Amino acid sequence: METAELLKKVRKIEIKTRGLSSQVFSGSYHSAFKGKGMTFSEVREYQHGDDVRSIEWNVTARYNHPFVKVFEEERELTVMLLVDMSASRAFGTRTQLKQDLITELCAVLSFSAIQNNDKIGVIFFTDKIEKFIPPKKGKSHILRIIRELIEFQPEHKGTNLASALKYLTNIIKQRCIAFVISDFDDDNFDDALKIANKKHDIVALKIYDEREHILPNVGMVRFVNAETGEVRWIDSSNEKIRKQYALNAKLRDEKLNTLFMKSGVDFTEIATHQPYIKPLVNLFKKRERSLR
Repeated sequence: METAELLKKVRKIEIKTRGLSSQVFSGSYHSAFKGKGMTFSEVREYQHGDDVRSIEWNVTARYNHPFVKVFEEERELTVMLLVDMSASRAFGTRTQLKQDLITELCAVLSFSAIQNNDKIGVIFFTDKIEKFIPPKKGKSHILRIIRELIEFQPEHKGTNLASALKYLTNIIKQRCIAFVISDFDDDNFDDALKIANKKHDIVALKIYDEREHILPNVGMVRFVNAETGEVRWIDSSNEKIRKQYALNAKLRDEKLNTLFMKSGVDFTEIATHQPYIKPLVNLFKKRERSLR
């Protein structure tokens, strides 16, 4: 991609997602992802309703009037984005491709993070770790992430979620918020997910396209598995085949959702043909309620 075209794309994504972060997500993000604890800020005069356990006795004795300690949240967090770069991301049948949706989601989360003084880092993965961008703050860092999301070409095509989760556990020593952004077209990552979620706060964003759930009646269809190269022909005019296709998708979703719930992982599903604002805000609100 030419430099001018790349910069134009980066700017377009920045304008859209930075605005959304400021206007829609900033407050919800702050409430949904708490800091590391509370730190002493100042003392002030006691007010009716204050907890007597917060009285600062030395200052109270000095002024012969009750004063209380004021604490504030230690806000700074580390946020990691685990981004699925496998070949299946280059799929989309309506509004946009999965990879375009993933880029916007990463940008929104990145701007939300830096607006709350959090560091943001990225792990690009396929069936291997493709690239690691260490957590940092600042607009220039976010723009670098967006450029990489647009321009980066992975070496491999497959998906290995277990490998990505293990890498996160090993490379990030302190507890972080980790968004796993993927279509989760993989198996055998149950143990890695549970272990990672004990050390970090894992949040799963499942990206999907409508045609992965509903097969239209369009006759013989050639299916190519983008990750393995396997080719199959399916007769979509057969009602039984269409019903089985939908049932298989439903069973995959139920299995994945059960895994997330058993592992204690917050998750939501985001479709390529629908706005992502509602599912993200609902996820943040759900987390906020659980933290009260």
